[in-house]
Amino acid sequence: MFVTVKARVYADATGVYTEIPALLTPAGVLEPLLDYCLYRSHDRSLTWMSKVARSVRMFLEYLQTNPAERDTYRLFQNFAQRLYTGTFDRETGLDSSGLCWAPRSPQDAGHIITHLTDFFDWLGEMRPEAAKVNPRYAGGAFDRKADEAAYQYRRNKAFLGHIWAANAPPAEVGHRVRSQRLPKVEKGEPPAFPEERFEELLGKGFRAAGRQDYRGMLITLLLHGAGFRESEPFHLYIHDVLPDPANPRQALVRIHHPFHGAAPVDWRDQRGRPRKGNRAEYLAQQFGLVPRTEVMDSRHAGWKGGMHDGPYYKQAYWFVPEYGEWFLQLWHRYLEQVARLDRDHPFAFINLNREPAGGMYCLSQYNKAHAAACERIGLSVSKALGTTPHGHRHAYGRRLKNAGIDKALIRRFMHHASPESQEVYTQPNTREALAALEAAAQRLRTTHARAPSASSLLLPGVEPND
Repeated sequence: MFVTVKARVYADATGVYTEIPALLTPAGVLEPLLDYCLYRSHDRSLTWMSKVARSVRMFLEYLQTNPAERDTYRLFQNFAQRLYTGTFDRETGLDSSGLCWAPRSPQDAGHIITHLTDFFDWLGEMRPEAAKVNPRYAGGAFDRKADEAAYQYRRNKAFLGHIWAANAPPAEVGHRVRSQRLPKVEKGEPPAFPEERFEELLGKGFRAAGRQDYRGMLITLLLHGAGFRESEPFHLYIHDVLPDPANPRQALVRIHHPFHGAAPVDWRDQRGRPRKGNRAEYLAQQFGLVPRTEVMDSRHAGWKGGMHDGPYYKQAYWFVPEYGEWFLQLWHRYLEQVARLDRDHPFAFINLNREPAGGMYCLSQYNKAHAAACERIGLSVSKALGTTPHGHRHAYGRRLKNAGIDKALIRRFMHHASPESQEVYTQPNTREALAALEAAAQRLRTTHARAPSASSLLLPGVEPND
């Protein structure tokens, strides 16, 4: 009934289009959602838009199966409850609504509620007139339902249960329908890739049929040796890697922002004169492409943001420094393979043996290659074990912490905007926590001579059993 599709939206007569998710209803495209995604396209990712589209689709499906409910607040409240409970009858196991929703985790349900809250907040502000009786309004049936719900929310602050006093300050404004709050627990074991297995992964894991996978080794070195996020190497250009002037044996790697990063220095105009611009301009004019953050197919690669080292790039800070030397050695070997193929793009990592040869290498392909490399050396692939690509970033952060690097420098090396962001990467594991307790106990015994040893400790007046 409702289908999420990839849409090309032309906003004017220039021929420029934007690719965003769109929700198809029996009455056509849901225009309010399309407008919302366009409104947020400058500061939100395609992944976020797809999640919003999923949330709106679920709400419309629920609305359609409950047409008799006219109270918008109760409708949304019941919808939120069904996210947590599912829609199956507990006794019979049947679902007369046909929704067939299994119970969702509190985190997922909370995200859906937040997506809808923000969407209807925006819609109530931008299109309050849509719910009025206006024959010139040409929206489809589901457009009108969405607009009417937003209008009711705007008019009396009942939709999503806003609590508004006559002169309430902003701090007192909240939503009645909220996600469940889980009990607070300590973070689990940090999912860091096991350091003692990394060289084996690089040398033996990324070797198949007697050939080394230099491409996979290079990407993994960027993650493990420089702490990049797994999607960031897929924005790397060939021009972005040079021998480091301070140490010619080590690679100087700068991964530029996919849109705002500076175009390569060898870019020339039609008259052969040097040309300056950002990477979005460069891709469009030289290759007819858009940044990989803007495409909705397997070529997509995200960019989380964080802090940049210059306008606008993130530099690799190799730790340990030998990783930068390994990278440069492997890079030269990899370039020999790249030189044999034609490319219609500037990206460094390409398809070598699969079609389209010379095409952009994709994140999903690397995830499969990394999993296969782990399995070749006997490692199970699991996020909890740190054996997914993201585990290398955790390993990098822990390595910096264990080496006694100052927190301000760890923030810089990991390209975090806030010092608090590094905590998830540098938290101690259970083994380290227990070792700290044992060391503290030993210091206590040394400092206080009368402190009883653990082996002789016995409660006063308690005799040992025979």
